[in-house]
Amino acid sequence: MKKYLKRLGIATGLSLTLVAAGCGSEDASQEAPTGDSNDGAVTEEVSVGEQLDFTITGIDAGAGIMAATENAIETYGLDDYQLQPSSGAAMTSALDAAIEREEAIVVTGWTPHWKFAAYDLKYLEDPEGVFGAAESIHTIVREGLNADLPEAYQVLDNFYWTPDHMGEIMVEVNEGAEPADAAAAWIEGNQDIVSEWTNGVDAVDGEAITLAFVAWDSEIASTHMIGAVLESIGYDVTLMSMEPGPMFTAVATGSADAMVAAWLPATHESYYEDFKEDFVDLGANLDGAKIGLVVPAYMDIDSIEDLKN
Repeated sequence: MKKYLKRLGIATGLSLTLVAAGCGSEDASQEAPTGDSNDGAVTEEVSVGEQLDFTITGIDAGAGIMAATENAIETYGLDDYQLQPSSGAAMTSALDAAIEREEAIVVTGWTPHWKFAAYDLKYLEDPEGVFGAAESIHTIVREGLNADLPEAYQVLDNFYWTPDHMGEIMVEVNEGAEPADAAAAWIEGNQDIVSEWTNGVDAVDGEAITLAFVAWDSEIASTHMIGAVLESIGYDVTLMSMEPGPMFTAVATGSADAMVAAWLPATHESYYEDFKEDFVDLGANLDGAKIGLVVPAYMDIDSIEDLKN
């Protein structure tokens, strides 16, 4: 990108303390007080909550999934649990460390996300429906964009892809590629799809356009990709990374022209309701997104209700 404002959020390190139970003596020659052998001794079982240190590892505090998780804690009576805010990067770092040691961890999760390709994970069942059904990711533009930048408006209105398409870019970025390079490689390999978005759209001569996005792996992928498509028809593209609230504010006030990062109806519901009269919703650019609580597949729990055990 010709202009790329670095992500504002700095991924902070997380440390997840897991409870371990141990028994034994520092002096191997010391006998048990009763003099009895240890045969038949009963080891106290450690609860799921204790294994997790009663902690759910989250992302940035302003994300809709964090509000949904707070609701889940209340709905399922997880009174001893705390939701630990962090960032997307810090959450996946904690997940990676726990899986490396095959320890218990529960995180706020969403798809599309590269972690489901990198690790064997599962969503915890949500019988109360706190996290809602599948979501869509919408393209939202400022009022007046159709008149001011009609070619960009047309491309953004045409833009639609699948979680698998997005996942290809996310995996490349996770493996070390720069987002712009991964996006460019995807575009080169998927000209049939891109041509559907740009068909009949005239080239422009350096008109400026600003795209806002929240620095989640999914939105880094989609925003860099669509920004590169707009550059290919002649736009001078600036990408602005920010938290969800400022992202919606930027488009609603016209300080950004568009975003392709609005998770609806649940994740960004509050921001959408606050500003829906001040922008234009072009509809879904991706269907089948999902949010919920995620654990490694080796954990012997299947439902949010099991966190109480």
